[in-house]
Amino acid sequence: MLSRTFRGLCNHLGVKHVRTRTYTPRTIGKAERFIQTTLREWAYERPFATTAARAVMLGRWLHRYKWHRPHTALNGNAPMTRINAGVLNLLGSHS
Repeated sequence: MLSRTFRGLCNHLGVKHVRTRTYTPRTIGKAERFIQTTLREWAYERPFATTAARAVMLGRWLHRYKWHRPHTALNGNAPMTRINAGVLNLLGSHS
């Protein structure tokens, strides 16, 4: 049921769901690195009083990670700089 819901949402948004290839060190390594960074910079960066407070900070952290945090693999740029700004008008107006 959940997979059908997810597939329907992807189709509605025009998003292609891409799976990580099994036994592919390059893509598995990227996923593992993201998990490490998430745990270090968000989950355990500081104590949270409640699960709800932790969840609120996840959204803020993901925004920072995608839009503002420099990534060494991208020559110090944030991931959103890799997206063609002509695709979505919001990308060009974000600060």
